[in-house]
Amino acid sequence: MADVGRLAGVSQVTVSRALSDPSMVSAETLKRIQDAIRVTGYVPNALAGALASNRSNLISALVPSVTNIVYASMLHAFSKIMRARGYQLMVGETGFDLAEEEAVVATHLSRRPDAMLLTGIHHSPAVRRMLLSAAIPIVEVWDITETPIDCCVGFSHVAAAAAAANYAHSHGYRRAAAVTAGDERAARRRDAFVRQFEALGGTPVATVDFPGHASLGGGRQALATLIAEHGFSGGVIFCSSDQFAQGILVEAKARGLAVPSEVAVIGFGDQEFAPHTDPPLTSVRVDREKLGTAAADALLARFAKKTMTNPVTDIGFQIIERETS
Repeated sequence: MADVGRLAGVSQVTVSRALSDPSMVSAETLKRIQDAIRVTGYVPNALAGALASNRSNLISALVPSVTNIVYASMLHAFSKIMRARGYQLMVGETGFDLAEEEAVVATHLSRRPDAMLLTGIHHSPAVRRMLLSAAIPIVEVWDITETPIDCCVGFSHVAAAAAAANYAHSHGYRRAAAVTAGDERAARRRDAFVRQFEALGGTPVATVDFPGHASLGGGRQALATLIAEHGFSGGVIFCSSDQFAQGILVEAKARGLAVPSEVAVIGFGDQEFAPHTDPPLTSVRVDREKLGTAAADALLARFAKKTMTNPVTDIGFQIIERETS
């Protein structure tokens, strides 16, 4: 700030006034200061300004993976609205790990964000304490609960999986398997699918679980495991992700298994490639753009101190039927 002042021919105090409230200096002085800022490349200390204004114009957004298109597309819709209102996103990656989420939450809160977006509704006790103490708007996404920290936007993973089981049974499938990634929400979907499918009279559901994230290679391995270790000889496979489903289709083709007559597949997420697999993939669709938009709207309503009649926004889901089932 001193360098800017010397270049503009004003005091450091005048520079500070111009940055905090431009109306306090003349138009000519403000222009000289702005020109000096451009020349020097000076970036005002937003954190210091936040101490005075109690605003940072930062929104903290925590997702399990920044490379997963499911979360990236949701964040894109969310960010578009928040940027139009003068906010920037500070993104953190938690990797489906409660301890990692705790560390990221602590780091982000130290930067004084004006609000925080969290993926999921299950957090460590320490995270809940930090968030409640921060006293800022919090929106939990990709899941719903009757007891959110502040507000939540998502859908019922249990209802989505039960709907997939109902769909499979109604289409005549009596044998099933489930392939699941190492994610608490995916595990809930697996359990709900198994319960509902077996309750409808289906045979016991074979399951293959992976500790990490979903992948095409994991899907290929899953079908091989189901055949070699579980004696899977036909039926429907419910996957926690379209990536697994795509891998199963590749492996089925490599083994000469007909889809869907010998192996039927239901994915989750309805990603952009789902209509273009061979054959096109049946999947559970969650409108990611709607999710991001609804999350942004919830935070903006909290900023405006509007009364929220219901802190829970359920955006629902849809089973998109294609040729794999």
